[in-house]
Amino acid sequence: MEFGKAKNKFIQTWGALGSQWGINKTMAQIHALLMISPEAVSMEDIMHELQISRGNASMNIRALMDWGIVFKEYKQGERREYYIAEKDLDELAVKISRERSKREIKPALKVLKEVSSHEPNNSPEQIHFVDQTGKLYDFVLKADNMLDKVTEIKDNWIGRLVLKLMK
Repeated sequence: MEFGKAKNKFIQTWGALGSQWGINKTMAQIHALLMISPEAVSMEDIMHELQISRGNASMNIRALMDWGIVFKEYKQGERREYYIAEKDLDELAVKISRERSKREIKPALKVLKEVSSHEPNNSPEQIHFVDQTGKLYDFVLKADNMLDKVTEIKDNWIGRLVLKLMK
């Protein structure tokens, strides 16, 4: 496959997958472009490559920066702003996991805790509701705690050693 077609196919596919991890298509396409670019890319080049407006590019770059997976890079003597993506795939996975937990899992836990603490009367329906939502809360909390442990593994020497041995 010719390089231009392969690059475009990757960007389009990554964009389509973006909704799977909680971001819009354009945001994922910008991330894909920056991730595969060997050097920082200017806003103008992003706009040209993806055929998007300045506002769309700016808004989505800012969101990617909020996720901590895209960074602004300054080039001496240049007035334009340049952007680069996190290249370490382990670090990228950790940052995406943390952000998704913050945006999706933590709010769900709050709601589950609230509804499962409802005091049921003697109706079987209410007793079942509190029981099931309590079990769901416990399960999601365990999953979130496990995700926290996995994302913290690189922060301690034992985790880094285990990762090194796995590679």
